[in-house]
Order: sequence, then structure tokens, then C-alpha cells
Amino acid sequence: MKSKKEILEILQRGVEEIIPEREFKTLIESRKKLIIKAGFDPTSSDLHLGHTVLINKLKQFQDLGHKIIFLIGDFTGQIGDPSGVNETRPLVSKSDLKKNAKTYSEQVFKILDPKKTKIEYNSSWFDKMKPSEIIKLAASMTVARMLERDDFSKRFKSNRPISIHEFLYPLVQGFDSYALKADIELGGTDQKFNLLVGRDIQRLNKMKEQVVMTMPILEGLDGVKKMSKSLNNYIGLKEKPEMMFGKIMSISDELMWKYFDLLSFKSNKDINSYKDEVKKGANPMKFKIILGEEIVERFHNKKAAQITREEFKNRFSKKKAPSKIKKVTIKVNSKEILLIDLLADPRLKKNVLCSSKSEAKRMIKQSAVKIDNKRINDEHFSIKNGSKHTYQVGKHKHLIIDLT
Repeated sequence: MKSKKEILEILQRGVEEIIPEREFKTLIESRKKLIIKAGFDPTSSDLHLGHTVLINKLKQFQDLGHKIIFLIGDFTGQIGDPSGVNETRPLVSKSDLKKNAKTYSEQVFKILDPKKTKIEYNSSWFDKMKPSEIIKLAASMTVARMLERDDFSKRFKSNRPISIHEFLYPLVQGFDSYALKADIELGGTDQKFNLLVGRDIQRLNKMKEQVVMTMPILEGLDGVKKMSKSLNNYIGLKEKPEMMFGKIMSISDELMWKYFDLLSFKSNKDINSYKDEVKKGANPMKFKIILGEEIVERFHNKKAAQITREEFKNRFSKKKAPSKIKKVTIKVNSKEILLIDLLADPRLKKNVLCSSKSEAKRMIKQSAVKIDNKRINDEHFSIKNGSKHTYQVGKHKHLIIDLT
């Protein structure tokens, strides 16, 4: 059995803020089975590693014997979370929310134990609420209190519109904590206001207030902005092993340690030993590979992780091309085709090498494009019809294209 000190060390790792901290320690040291809640709005179909920061923390609580509630916000998703945005979010249809919710419940069980996890949908109580009950909930918060939110305050001062329904979001999220009798709620740092409203709603309903734990926002592959599918700096949970592994290898050495703290289940002792080795001169890539292998194994399997690790070593340590490269045949109705057109050709479908002609130009200028292992620096370079070549863009994209 782990000591109280060890338990606190595990649960506090990577956490930005705990409110109130003293009460949190008292709860944990009591060794009672606590109700731990985290909510996710199914506004898109796929989760990425940024979402798993909270899910990993849920897993740590779960492994220590606490009751985990993974709340799918199929009702709150209709409102749109205003946290951290400077304009009203577009509304998502009920049918899309329902479809996305199904994929969420499948993806989270790559981390959480399905037998020990309770999936809840907040529509199950909000769809039953009468208009008078919604009005009563709205009466529990003032406009002045809402404008204490940094994002609302900035929008108000800059004359950007704030829709009335956006004020409902923190109240609805707070009511979730009351409905689920949460002892602890997890959320990102941008969710702090909403999480604290949960304490307000519980207190107003004569319930013991939950402890709030905020987790840092995970930067994406660029190391600057929040991981996001719209910014294309994300690592999706459904991505193929080689793509997932390759993206992890592309992060900076500095960002790698944050990924270890927030995404890895390695012990603090192990991570500190990795840092010590790097300080003594070890190549950080050695530990990035360890991180990549752990994450690929979690979302795929051990064999896939081992294969991608060896594939990576072959390609970058031994300078070999991938053992298996996809082949695509496309028909060209001319004697030749510009390279920038070919790299972004929509007929390549899922195998498209560049998302647009502008990206193709940029990659060529950056000397990131090769044909048959020969680097191409001319953006006006053209390919003859009837040719068959191996194309490479960046470190990870390889494709054999047969022009007919």
C-alpha cells in the first residue's frame, strides 16, 4: 500500500492549482472513496493527447480506488463553452453531439478501466428540468459575477458580443457537480471559473463544496499554442502508430518533459533519472523514444509500439526509408505535372503529402521535399507523365506515385 506522501505526490504531479489545497489533502488522507468528475463536450469526433491530460489524472485517482465519473456534456455542448474564446462559439447539432459522444466513450477506455468508470450524460437531468427550474438556476448568479470571468470581461470591454446563453454555461456545468455529488472536479486552467461556480451551486444547495483541481493546457507540436485540431498541431488518439510516434519525436526537447509530466505514467523517480542522464550528456532523443513507445502502446498495443520504434530507428538512426511505402496510381491528362500540384493533388485522398499548394511551396523552400531520395528546391519543378517515383515530404511522409 502506498503511503499518504506517495499518494499526494502522484495526484499533485503536473497540477496547476488545487482549491482549497488543505481540504484536498484532508480528503485524500482520510482514505475515503471519493467521487471524481471531469466533463467533456463532444463538439468534435476525435480526442487528442491534449484531452488526455485530464483523463490521465482520472486514471491516477481510479488506480487509487476512487469512483470516476466521465461526464459527456451532450447538453452543455449545445451551448458551447465560452472559456478562453473571444467570440460566441457556433452551435453544434444534437445529432452531431450524439455521434461524437459515442466515439468519446470508446476512446477514453484506452486509458480508463471500463469496469470502474461511470459514463454520465448531462442531458439525462437537464432534459427533464422545467423552465422554472432553469430560471431558478439562472437566479443564483449575478451579471457582475459573470463579468469577473476574464474572457467575458475582455469581450465586454472591447464591445464584442456576449450571447445570453453563454452565461448559462458555467451555471449548467456547476449544476452537474451538484447532480453528481462530486467531491473533486478536474478541469483545464481555462475552466477555473466554471469549476468554482460548481462550488457555488453545491453550497447554495446545502451540499459540501467540491475541491477544484486545474491542469495545465498542453501545448501542441509547435510548442506554443494549445493543442488543437483546428491548428493542426495535435496528436489524435485514433492516428496510426507510425504517425503518432513520429509526431512525438518532432516535439522539442524542452516540451518533452512537460509531456512526460502530463501524459506519461512513469514514476517521478524514473522521470527525474531521465533528466539527470540528459544533464550528464545523454541524448534527449533516447527518452523521447521511451515516451513515444509508451503512448503508442497505450492507444494501440505493445507490438505496434515496438514496430514503430524500430521503424523510427531504421529511418533516422540508420538513414533507411520505411520498410513499407504506400503506392498510389493517378491519371494525368498532360505530358507533365507541377510538383506542387502533385503533392497537394486531392486524388491522393488520405495519402495527400501536402494540405495545399502553398504548403507544398513552403516545404520545397524549406528543402523538405525529396524525390527518390534527391532533395528538390525548385518550386517550378515538374514531373513527367508515365513516371514512377518515391516522394518524401518532411521526415514522416513517404509515398510512391505512379503517373499514367
